Amino acid sequence: MAKTPIWKSISNTLNGEIAAGHYRAGDKLPTESQLAARFSVNRHTVRRALQALQEQGLTQSRRGAGVFVMAEPTDYPIGQRVRFHQSLQAAGRMATKKVLNLQTRPSNKAEAEALGLYQGDPVHVYEGVSLADHVPVALARTVFPAARFPGLPASLMHFGSITEALAAEGVADYTRKSTRITAVVADATQASQLNITEGAPLLRTKAISVDEQGSRVEYGHTWFVGDRMTVVVEG
Repeated sequence: MAKTPIWKSISNTLNGEIAAGHYRAGDKLPTESQLAARFSVNRHTVRRALQALQEQGLTQSRRGAGVFVMAEPTDYPIGQRVRFHQSLQAAGRMATKKVLNLQTRPSNKAEAEALGLYQGDPVHVYEGVSLADHVPVALARTVFPAARFPGLPASLMHFGSITEALAAEGVADYTRKSTRITAVVADATQASQLNITEGAPLLRTKAISVDEQGSRVEYGHTWFVGDRMTVVVEG
């Protein structure tokens, strides 16, 4: 009778421990060295076992961070109103954001057209990483007309929320005018920021939002990690 390969036995053991709840969604597995010591094998054997778990969709390797148990993708509804914190909280996830860049600069052609400005008119640019339960799920770059919202950068830093910052600038409500969704792959910078591998699938949205009078208030790009978020189009 053929023996079960050692790597497969290790994979089956870890699979069973994940199924039993010893490792939950989002948990980091022990390192290759720790697993090699536990099972008295070399790291190559452990690496093959971990590869098998990833091929089954049970784990994900994050460059420089380790191997993590996969969580079920979170539904992210895109309808008239898109609010990151509210959407994730409704899904039972903890939503946080990390600011990467906040600057005021001249608008480029695409930004000016999207916001109804002249090319070169000043815009505020807000870039950040969105996290669900401390796991990066999306990158965002949002552009606002600077002349209309001179105090927006300070409001964004104070509130950490676009909705609250716009409210502080006099925009009580805003809705999506349009959203375009495209499949792309992560470049090296995006992969590093999102803890994924270069070339991993992303869903990119380009959106324009307007206030209650129909004036354009923001133009945003968001890059969602394909296996961590499910974009749901509503309405």
